[in-house]
Amino acid sequence: MNRHRLTLCTLIGCALSTASLAAGTTDAAALLAAQRQSMQPLSIFDGAWRGPAKTIGADGKEINITQTERVGALLNGTIRVIEGRGYAPDGTSPFNAFAVISYSPQTAKYNFRSYAQGYSGDFPLEVRSDGFTWSINAGPATLRYTATVKDGVWLEIGERIVEGRPPVKTFEMTLRRIGNTDWPVAGSVQPQ
Repeated sequence: MNRHRLTLCTLIGCALSTASLAAGTTDAAALLAAQRQSMQPLSIFDGAWRGPAKTIGADGKEINITQTERVGALLNGTIRVIEGRGYAPDGTSPFNAFAVISYSPQTAKYNFRSYAQGYSGDFPLEVRSDGFTWSINAGPATLRYTATVKDGVWLEIGERIVEGRPPVKTFEMTLRRIGNTDWPVAGSVQPQ
């Protein structure tokens, strides 16, 4: 697409957006309220967490680390952000990931946007009262991660699922909530 066409498309998009707002067809307050309400069940994950985790390779070999997670709300509770770090026994951090969980009132669907190990993607997410499940389509297999919180413990299981076969566990972490965190809202830039 050439530069002029891109500029024209951008202008048309802005004009349509402005026309929608002027006509009163978009109620931002209602959209934000729906997002906040839909994100509320995930508040059980807010805080700082730490505990053992293991990845299980196709050969059955386990890699054990200490996993930490910090979770908090942004945009007045309309999204949740998560940062995970895995620490090897020598103190190095071979794993670091960041994710944004959002909800679209227009589609009535959640989204899990993940960045890890040089990869990124958008993945479907299902929210339940005790946690969430998200999955990655990996060719003939699906990688499914199920996270739950009960009595201050965050349990997450990763499974490789191939149609016609039983699920194979590929990941497990058991984290304990170690406290509150003011992340990510702490340190925001103030107007003065």
